[in-house]
Parts: sequence; C-alpha cells; structure tokens
Amino acid sequence: MLMNKVEICGVNTSKLPVLSAEEKRNLLGRITSGDSEARDRFIQGNLRLVLSVIQRFNNRGEPADDLFQVGCIGLIKAIDNFDISQDVQFSTYAVPMIIGEIRRYLRDNNAIRVSRSLRDMAYKAMQVREQLFSENNREPSVSEIAKRLDVGCEELVMAIDSIQDTVSMFEPVFQDGTDTVCVMDQIKDEENTDSAWEQTITVNEAMKRLSDREQMIINMRFFEGHTQTEIANEIGISQAQISRLEKNALKHLRKYV
Repeated sequence: MLMNKVEICGVNTSKLPVLSAEEKRNLLGRITSGDSEARDRFIQGNLRLVLSVIQRFNNRGEPADDLFQVGCIGLIKAIDNFDISQDVQFSTYAVPMIIGEIRRYLRDNNAIRVSRSLRDMAYKAMQVREQLFSENNREPSVSEIAKRLDVGCEELVMAIDSIQDTVSMFEPVFQDGTDTVCVMDQIKDEENTDSAWEQTITVNEAMKRLSDREQMIINMRFFEGHTQTEIANEIGISQAQISRLEKNALKHLRKYV
C-alpha cells in the first residue's frame, strides 16, 4: 500500500525536510536569481506536497514510484513557472500543476488510446473556457467554445470526453464494514432482468397456442417490423385478411398472457 511505503524512488519519505514559510520565501527569491542550490533545496522541501497529492491516485493500480516521479515533474514545472510577485501561496499554485501532470500521465498510459489531435483539442477547449469565463463572468456553453475553436459541437464534446479519467467497474463507491459496493453493482441491466425473462417465457408459451399462420403474422408484424401490406404480399392473401388474423391473434395472446 502506498500509505505504508516509506521509501519511494530511493527517497526515504520519513526523513524529508519541512521548510518554514520564511525559508520558502528566501529560497524562492534565490531561485529567481538563478541559484541552483536553492532550487534543489526547495524541491526537496516540497516533496511531501507530491506525496500528499499521489495519495489521491493510490487506487489506480499504478506503481507508487512512477506516480511519485511524475508528480516531481509537476512540482518542478510549478517551481519554474511560479511568479513570486503574485499574492499566492506556492502550494496553492503547485498542487493543480502536480495533479495535472499525473492525470496526463494516466491518460497517456491508459489502455484506451486517444488520438493526439483529440487530446490537443480538449486542452485548447479548457483554455478557451477559462478565457470566455473571464470575459463574460459566466460559464460558457459548448456552442460558444466550439465557435471560438471553429469546430463542431459534437466533435468538441467527443474531445472533452476523451480526456476524462476512466473508472474501473470494480472501483468501490461505498463501504460499510465488510460490505463494499462497486461501480458495477450500481449499473442496471435493462435487458436481462428477471421481469424481462418472465415476459419472454410468457409470450413464447402464449405464441404456441396460436395457429401456424397466426404465429407467422405476429412474428413478421411485431418482431421483424413488416407492414400488413408486406405480409399480405408475402403470404398471398389480402391486407384485410391479415388485419383480421392479426386482431384475432392479439386477442388470444392477451387472453393467455
């Protein structure tokens, strides 16, 4: 389990340093001046932040070492892009960067492959969404984003769906003591229910009580989708006779079902 793992990628996580707020400010100032030693110290001092983030992904089946390395990439990107002039805590800025890096890794290594063009469109859509939100101070619609990107709405929705995280059918959604409810337990099978089986058996038994001609008409009419005229031409009788035979057959079925 990730929670109990002390050493990740050769790093003893129990001995990671903790920086004070003053130390962080001083190191960030030195980093902007190109001090590589300060940068290394700052990375070491924020590895606990990476550890806290990867706990969210410990049910994905990915090795903790791999997630930790990817999270460190996100941390380094956050350090390199952080603007100390803004009144924002570094952790507030870094956490989304680390999460984003891990999610990209999981998507790119997913068994369900998504084309690069779809992923690129989805990332552009998220950027446009932020722009439109800033411009209009409201959540933009899909059509507004699609218009800005000059793509169709269906294509845009497909692109956004393609970068959503997949969920295992066995992922737990509720646990009470020893009882665990998984995603698959909450999916209803609309076709293979007990009531559907009962109805099928009942109809089949009722059909056996019809004449051969009536069975043929009911099958062609309601199971194969033919019109009364088409059935009449197939059998070689009038449409009026088909209509009368159909009504009589349905009357018997209602009686038996």
